[in-house]
Amino acid sequence: MTVCKAWSCDKRLWTHLDVSRCSPLSNQALAGIIKRLPTSLDLSWTPLAKRQLNCLLTGELRVTGLSWSCLSAMASPTLPYLRVLDLRWCEGLKDAQIKEIIIPPGHETQPHRSMVTLRLSGLDISESTLRLLQRHMPQLERLDLAHCKDITDSSVALLAAAGTHTRNTDVCLYPGCSELTDGCLSYLKRLSSLTMLDLRGCKSISRRACDAFISDLSHVALYCMMEEKLIQRLD
Repeated sequence: MTVCKAWSCDKRLWTHLDVSRCSPLSNQALAGIIKRLPTSLDLSWTPLAKRQLNCLLTGELRVTGLSWSCLSAMASPTLPYLRVLDLRWCEGLKDAQIKEIIIPPGHETQPHRSMVTLRLSGLDISESTLRLLQRHMPQLERLDLAHCKDITDSSVALLAAAGTHTRNTDVCLYPGCSELTDGCLSYLKRLSSLTMLDLRGCKSISRRACDAFISDLSHVALYCMMEEKLIQRLD
């Protein structure tokens, strides 16, 4: 800014802004972020007040590791305009809190038509959250459920059910979904957008079931075993 204040404030230079793992944001820093209007903002592990986050809801928002006391600001009509939301390892987020975020007051019947990526890794959520996503996020393309310990074979069956848009969603289940068994692979075959299936941490899933998964889909898409129980789509 000492070289050229006008140039340094050019919004084209600030489309992606990463202030993750910083000390608490000062009012001056907050004003600077708001002035530059980034389309992608990473606030992961950065202490924030609720009122600060309320000013920073933008197109792509990453708030990994923050607490519900701050994230409750997201129970707002502004949320439907977010395209990417990263809530991994956020403290105090369970089904009830996710519902408040997905269905803000006054928007009970309005779907989040712009949300394409949602990361919920490490959260204590159940199938009730998955049903909410199916009803209220029709454009969802990527869903991260890694380390969600309550995800089971029936959860995968729900995501892959006929007539649901999540059937066309690229779902990440690894690592940490330890309740999955060989039975989930018959449902995973229905997920048409699956690009990688990393099951190395799923002790109840066998190598033989992974080989059968690749063989059964060979007439539809080319999958390859990159490592033990790590399946990659090649086309």
